[in-house]
Amino acid sequence: MRAAILAAAVIASSARAQSFSISQIKSYPFPNELTAAARGGRIAYALDEQGKRNIWVADAPAYTARRLTNYALDDGQELTSVTLTDDGRYVVYVRGGDHGSNWAGPPPNPLSLPTAPKVEIWSVPFDGGTPTRLGEGDDPVISSGNVVAFVRDRAIWTAPVDGKTAAKKLFSMNGDAGDPRWSPDGTRLAFVSGRVDHSLIGIFTNDSTPIRWIAPSTQRDFSPRWSPDGSHLVFVRTPGNGGAPDSLLVDHPTAWSIWRADARTGDAHQLWKSPFTLRGSLPGTQGSTNLLYGAGRIAFLSEMDGWPHLYSVAESGGDALLLTPGRYMAEHISMSGDGKWIAFAANAGSNVDDIDRRHLVRVPVDRAEPQVLTPGAGLEWTPVFTGDGASVAFIGATTSRPPAPAIMPAQAGSAIRWIGLDRIPSDFPTSQLVVPRRVVFHASDGLEIHGQLFEADNASLARGGRKPAVIFVHGGPPRQMLLGWHYSDYYSNSYATNQYLASRGFVVLSVNYRLGIGYGRDFQHPANGGSRGASEYLDVLAGAQYLRSLREVDPSRLGIYGGSYGGFLTALALGRNSDLFAGGVDIHGVHDWTTERAASLLAPRYEKQPDLQRALDVAWTSSPVSSVKTWRSPVLLIHGDDDRNVRFSQTISLARRLERKGVLLEEIVLPDDTHHMMRHTNFITVDSATAAWFERRFARSAAQAASGRVGSTSH
Repeated sequence: MRAAILAAAVIASSARAQSFSISQIKSYPFPNELTAAARGGRIAYALDEQGKRNIWVADAPAYTARRLTNYALDDGQELTSVTLTDDGRYVVYVRGGDHGSNWAGPPPNPLSLPTAPKVEIWSVPFDGGTPTRLGEGDDPVISSGNVVAFVRDRAIWTAPVDGKTAAKKLFSMNGDAGDPRWSPDGTRLAFVSGRVDHSLIGIFTNDSTPIRWIAPSTQRDFSPRWSPDGSHLVFVRTPGNGGAPDSLLVDHPTAWSIWRADARTGDAHQLWKSPFTLRGSLPGTQGSTNLLYGAGRIAFLSEMDGWPHLYSVAESGGDALLLTPGRYMAEHISMSGDGKWIAFAANAGSNVDDIDRRHLVRVPVDRAEPQVLTPGAGLEWTPVFTGDGASVAFIGATTSRPPAPAIMPAQAGSAIRWIGLDRIPSDFPTSQLVVPRRVVFHASDGLEIHGQLFEADNASLARGGRKPAVIFVHGGPPRQMLLGWHYSDYYSNSYATNQYLASRGFVVLSVNYRLGIGYGRDFQHPANGGSRGASEYLDVLAGAQYLRSLREVDPSRLGIYGGSYGGFLTALALGRNSDLFAGGVDIHGVHDWTTERAASLLAPRYEKQPDLQRALDVAWTSSPVSSVKTWRSPVLLIHGDDDRNVRFSQTISLARRLERKGVLLEEIVLPDDTHHMMRHTNFITVDSATAAWFERRFARSAAQAASGRVGSTSH
């Protein structure tokens, strides 16, 4: 009894030193979908306030935040595709859906409403008024004449932005129509027609004119972009499906090229072709090629020098010019209205820690003169130029202050004006958060790994001041955790959880393992990663050894948690190394690669991949289920049963195997919620349960240690 009381005192002492609740740390507002009008100084964005998502706007010169909509429930309905008309008079947005999901299905209904919600296009006047429903659909784009084109039932539909007439189908054709793009004058619409094994780019003009197909071929064409004068299109071309099957265990280059077409005739020619190398393959980062048509030049992103960098090529052709040389990546890319400048977020700057941050950078489209606009210890992302060209709007945060929109003049070193900071609740624990510290360690094969260490300035009362520790592993896997609040709502939640665990006396290490972004293409595409051997697990082990080397860490109380791919790595750690990890929380993780990818691996055809069986064998040994025989540590499994990214059956199968093995197992199921936990209430449930589980398990192991029974936990 005395030992148990002593162990509980460890947690209680830390809680008194930095006392705030999960609800407080999770009360921050989260802005996203930032956009600007093509003319003037008007911006709009979506703001999620504890699950209540609404459209907010601000305009020059004061840029005072103002709410336009009044959605008052934590109902899990996303607001996406926020767009302003060119004149800034209307905001158009999509309400509903799960835009981070991997496969189609009915719209999610995380509130379990008797009448399921729909995915719908809405518009609302910038000056205020009642939102108007334009129709069911997704992916809206607005013409210069204020006509909204959107995708519905595999076709393109249109409606006037004011909703005064009903939406109508624009045309009928074979294939799945998508990615609509209005010409600058609003008289023609380019789109992509997906045809299963190839895709075409077409131009619709009017009801009496046949669709103009642009250089049709057996290839897959996508990303149509109009020239500023509307006379030409550029697009990306990659090989169509087919050909002999290749090895499943070896990476193969993906060829791609940029083509330029005459919009009147449909004639096209190749403007630029990527090197046929692994680095020259299609980029695997945000926005992929990020194709943009600027002032006389076409800009794009490529990893051909080993980093996700911006390049441009003259519209007449020629060699590609590297615009952003250096060891950093570019993402969240946008172009100024005159087509002369590109703004983007990058892990670039003069500080060694900046590789684990994001700052705004701008570069001219025709020369390699990048300029960091927002140096310092903060984090900034999603820059957009205002229509008057005078300012850049963006979202930024620090280690303690959560994300907020901001505006600054479009030159470096200019003052930043933060927008809507009054939406941060008065009891948000800004002053109580720790500053995560960048740490670097090496995996057993020598690879350098970055992490962020969260540790509060308090001491435990037992075991010579030693504390319990937790490893956090992100999902994706093409993600990077940062030295501050994250630009993803999912990973801002993870940052908040890590802060809460630190406030409760845990030492938390967030591991940026190989397969993630931020450290170059080779780091993101390692040998034997994922289902080909799980080499990234070496980085998790290295993180465990790093924590165990810290004087203040109790090596017998080391846990691990993560979601999605982080759930996979959590389960793999507990299965392979229950001797190191005393317990873990596995949130919607992949547990069996052979069933997760069986459909694609075993597609019915005469020709089989030359190493199919070997690939299946490696996928099995790379899966947590193959290590259940050595799994001893307890685990909490959490999963939403409407997950569209990782099948719920993955957790069901693991739970049955662990029960048979006699592993101590707890579970939380979120009915009707998806992979992204669409409701704030469910995030609170998951975060609270994660923290409480670690506190309960590690208090128990501390009591055993105090009574001389370290490592003897019964499962």
